[in-house]
Amino acid sequence: MKLFYADHFVLPLPAGHRFPMEKYARLCARLAGSGHFGAADFCVPPAADDATLALAHCTDYVRRVTGGSLTAQEQRRIGFPWSPQMVERSRRSAGATLAACRAALDDGVAANLAGGTHHAFRDRGEGFCVFNDAAIAACAMRVEQRVARVAIIDCDVHQGNGTAAILAGDRDIFTFSIHGAKNFPFHKETSDLDIELADGTGDDAYLAALDHGLARVFANFDAQLVIYLAGADPFDDDRLGRLKLTKAGLAARDALVLGDCKTRGIPVAIAMAGGYARNIDDTVDIHAATILAARAMHAP
Repeated sequence: MKLFYADHFVLPLPAGHRFPMEKYARLCARLAGSGHFGAADFCVPPAADDATLALAHCTDYVRRVTGGSLTAQEQRRIGFPWSPQMVERSRRSAGATLAACRAALDDGVAANLAGGTHHAFRDRGEGFCVFNDAAIAACAMRVEQRVARVAIIDCDVHQGNGTAAILAGDRDIFTFSIHGAKNFPFHKETSDLDIELADGTGDDAYLAALDHGLARVFANFDAQLVIYLAGADPFDDDRLGRLKLTKAGLAARDALVLGDCKTRGIPVAIAMAGGYARNIDDTVDIHAATILAARAMHAP
């Protein structure tokens, strides 16, 4: 199973910044020390070039990000100050999901050990998201004529609003988001399928809703590839989550998504998406469990 990462492209952030960049390095270290992966399984992705980014973003936005001409307001909306490292890491993160899609089509499953930047819109970023890696990768798969139809299954606790907006009206990419009804973003976009959950939703209700949603996705859309945003932020001790899933519940969520895809013979590219637990080790536990479950399900 190929794991794509860009953690050595360090993004400098102000002291006290809320985004837990450290989780990515810890996740790589956890998986490398798990005994289930060799050095050859960890791959540095190529950066997505301007033409690839423009499959999901307008060329003016790409130009202003790469050229450092974002306004102070645009940078505040993203949540990161502009820097050359921010541009490079954002390109690499998009490249990692694209590389994971290509590898998944060969091997059945692959992962970007970051990504899931689903709040980036065609002409702007927000919510710690600069470029929308899932939308870019889904569009690129069609341009490369690898597949014709892609489903994006977004289990981050926040709605994939940028993904929904970018891909609205695209009949060959199905967007499904299951998320907190009252959580960020407070103005929701319209995915092909949205399931909104009340604050405090726990394992049983979440899993029942997800099972129903997956059945609707696969009954109505003949996916040839799934991009799975496996957010750790529905966890009950996540600072930004507001749901009440346990680690066992999140493992059952992964088993549902990955198992449904496996049964249908659909390759899966995984992106990590959000995770802001009060104890960062909990976030790393959840992300690592997702990757290990995917590896076990697709082991020879």
